[in-house]
Amino acid sequence: MSTRGTLGGVFASAAVLIIGWQIGAAALGHPATTTSTGPTGATAGSGSNGAPTSGSSGSGSGSPASSTLKDGTFTGASVQTPYGEVQVSIVVASGRISDVATPTLQAYDGRSERINSQAVPLLKREVLQAQSAKVSMISGATFTSRGYLTSLQSALDKAA
Repeated sequence: MSTRGTLGGVFASAAVLIIGWQIGAAALGHPATTTSTGPTGATAGSGSNGAPTSGSSGSGSGSPASSTLKDGTFTGASVQTPYGEVQVSIVVASGRISDVATPTLQAYDGRSERINSQAVPLLKREVLQAQSAKVSMISGATFTSRGYLTSLQSALDKAA
């Protein structure tokens, strides 16, 4: 087969996958956009398994933080991922999440450390903006994102 034919097939397959993902995301009521980050090209959007947000991955209710949250510091459950342990704590002031930290962020190898170092700041920014656990997972950091959002939801549940 010619190079031109092979490339045409690759591009056609990619287009079908992208369109399918956008249709699925629209059906779930999630935006089908991604934003580019750092030099490795990790993107906020769907995880590698196609799950667009934490809410659809079963990480909890993801209810928005509002004035129903108690002020204080709340630490979520420690979550074991295949690549390390993740634990999230939140600071709530005036009923809003004012800070998010990761007291435990373990990585078993250098690659996982690099992924975490890029994904965690993005997740923190998204959480502070959304004021909930309903944020986009980080593509290329699916396990870290799931662990982070599961622990975050645990902390939010304690603050409710």
